[in-house]
Amino acid sequence: MSDEDPWKNWYQAQPPAGDTGSDATRDMTSFSQLPPTDSGQGAGAGRAWPQQPPRVSSGAPGSQYGGGGSQYDQPGNRSGSAGPGYGGPAGYGGAPPGFRPARSGRRRRFWGQPGRRGRRIALVIVVILVLILAGVGGTYFWLDGKLHRTVSLPAFTGTSAGTNWLIAGSDTRDGITRAQRATLHLGAEGANASDSLMLLHMGTGKPVLISIPRDSYVNIPGYGNNKINAALAFGGPTLLIKTVEQATGLRIDHYMGIGFGGLADVVNTVGGVRICVKTALPADPTGDSGFKGLPAGCHTLNGTQAIAFVRDRHSFATSDLQRIQDQRAFLSALLSKATSPGVYLNPFTALPFGSAAASSIAVDNGTSLYDLIQVAQALRQPETGTVPIANAAYQTSAGEAVLWNRSQALELFNALQAGKPVPAGLLTGTKVG
Repeated sequence: MSDEDPWKNWYQAQPPAGDTGSDATRDMTSFSQLPPTDSGQGAGAGRAWPQQPPRVSSGAPGSQYGGGGSQYDQPGNRSGSAGPGYGGPAGYGGAPPGFRPARSGRRRRFWGQPGRRGRRIALVIVVILVLILAGVGGTYFWLDGKLHRTVSLPAFTGTSAGTNWLIAGSDTRDGITRAQRATLHLGAEGANASDSLMLLHMGTGKPVLISIPRDSYVNIPGYGNNKINAALAFGGPTLLIKTVEQATGLRIDHYMGIGFGGLADVVNTVGGVRICVKTALPADPTGDSGFKGLPAGCHTLNGTQAIAFVRDRHSFATSDLQRIQDQRAFLSALLSKATSPGVYLNPFTALPFGSAAASSIAVDNGTSLYDLIQVAQALRQPETGTVPIANAAYQTSAGEAVLWNRSQALELFNALQAGKPVPAGLLTGTKVG
């Protein structure tokens, strides 16, 4: 038996005669000839090679340990083919058991899909996004075009922080059929006066919603002292805006007016508005508003019931002062419903609501649909209250009126004008019923 180490050719990678391959090729060949170990390194990791030299036998040709064609009888065999016997290291009769050469193929792209299919998926997604954006943009401009921009804002020379909206609910019967008047208990005639008047201040902190009683006794430019709701009848929205600006010192940046018929349609398109009352509300004893009363608890009002609810004042000892609280609560509830995911994510609800709302309100010439969306968000949970009052039964030549507490009212409006928080105690919140 020769003293030559039988493992020599296994751990010493020697290039075959005439090997003229590149250095990179020789390096790869040397790496592939490293014997696998128990440590799991190298080709065939995890598979241990025999711990003793192979036996040289004169067995039958092609046998595992000897004979003609045996891989171990020909340790210099670099054919790379796996013979019928026990395979040696890579390059000496084939790869070790379990060895798998690296496979080449198409690169996987885009979420593990082949490149061409991934590009098709990306194209489909892009087309869908473009269609969605086009639909949203088209709907926006369609609704924006339905707004009735019929109000001109008067000139104002003062300064005022934030953005101020004047929101007026009119008792006009224009555009309402005789059947609708009967259903809504509106009667045949209206004075086109502002039955509901609210001032919304936003943009300098938490939004503030203030009710101005319709019987507030103020100076109407060009007409002298009178109840403030008469300004709408005397000179339309422009004169009403000028009257409020003079009384409060605030610049009115935008105006929004809505009538009874429009409000009923808006309520119906969102599936009703939920109102909660802690104690039962009695029915209107006069029957003028058509309000049937409400038991204690939460109720979803349809359009007809909503109109009756916001018009009723005869059921309360404080009359209109309680009614304006109910109107604030209702407006917040309506816009909370309209801006909820169940409405704006449902095109079968959102589109009819947007169409009804845009068609039923009158706004100033500078108002856009985006401005109204901001108002809807601000009215969900504003700080609320009524202008501070000194006398709710003030006797005047125009009849019984509401006299403001002038010093507290000025303190309130001066804070808003400067963009400061409302001083404590000036706004008392909203209580339904």
